[in-house]
Amino acid sequence: MQVVELRRLADELGLDAVGVARAEPYAGTERHIEERRARGLFAGMRFTTARPEQSCHPERLLEGARSVVSAALCYWRPEAPLEPGEGRLARYTWDDGYAELREKLDALGRRLGGAYRVLVDANQHVDREAAARSGVGFYGKNTMLITPRHGSWVVLGTLVTDVELELTAPLPTDCGACTLCIDACPTGAIDEPGTLDANRCLSWSTQAPAPIPVEHRAALGAQVYGCDICQDVCPWNRGTRKRRRGLPEGVEHVDLVEWLEADAAVVGAYDRLYVPKNDPRWLRRNAAVALGNVGGTEHAAPLERAAAGDDELVAEHARWALARIAERREP
Repeated sequence: MQVVELRRLADELGLDAVGVARAEPYAGTERHIEERRARGLFAGMRFTTARPEQSCHPERLLEGARSVVSAALCYWRPEAPLEPGEGRLARYTWDDGYAELREKLDALGRRLGGAYRVLVDANQHVDREAAARSGVGFYGKNTMLITPRHGSWVVLGTLVTDVELELTAPLPTDCGACTLCIDACPTGAIDEPGTLDANRCLSWSTQAPAPIPVEHRAALGAQVYGCDICQDVCPWNRGTRKRRRGLPEGVEHVDLVEWLEADAAVVGAYDRLYVPKNDPRWLRRNAAVALGNVGGTEHAAPLERAAAGDDELVAEHARWALARIAERREP
């Protein structure tokens, strides 16, 4: 199939970008993952980096694999002002773009015919590498995949098929001399362009099954899950509002006291988030830090209850939050 026909099908299905690469090993990416692991830059993060011998080999994901189709779906939408007592989620979590993309790629696979496999937000495949090889976007210095029309405000997915498709070329584009994302990161997680140190990444701190480093807590502000700082400052992300298709509904802010007192039902309501072992203590931990940063005296009571609770991890973060609030009250 020719590229023009593939793009017509993708447009009919509502995909924002599509490209095709050959189903072959990502040798350079596999080496990069192994090098980062050896340097301890993944912290406890796993995902597609857990098994590069699998995630960097699309040719092994489907018998007779010939083509790797990469697709992007824009998730950007405007944000309402934060109200007192609210925490902020990373933009990609406001609605389930991955579920929508999965459905669209499955429909594309049926239209293409042949055998296929859809991988979206799956540990078995490094979607960014396939997208870069096929010209859907290029790697930014913040390691995000940047597309020409929607910047990095996209979720990525892959369709591996045994159908022979016309290949698309990588983009002859990069970040040039721009270092805005590096300069904006408050913890220096991307001091080395193109390489992320998860030990200093705020987004990973909100997902990791460990205490949030004390030196990183103030930088989170009202953020309770993920981090968009390096995307917010990227010049490629400007003007996305004018170019995206529609604006889906979703949840961008959460009640911090509700999260501080979260139970399994609250975790279930946010099942699109990665929460280690679906344990609400990690949401409580994040809410405590956010309340310490943006909360007021009206939040002292729930924080005091958390500080006196049996879960020492949550209690320690709550004590930190109470001390932060007390500092702001001092003349």
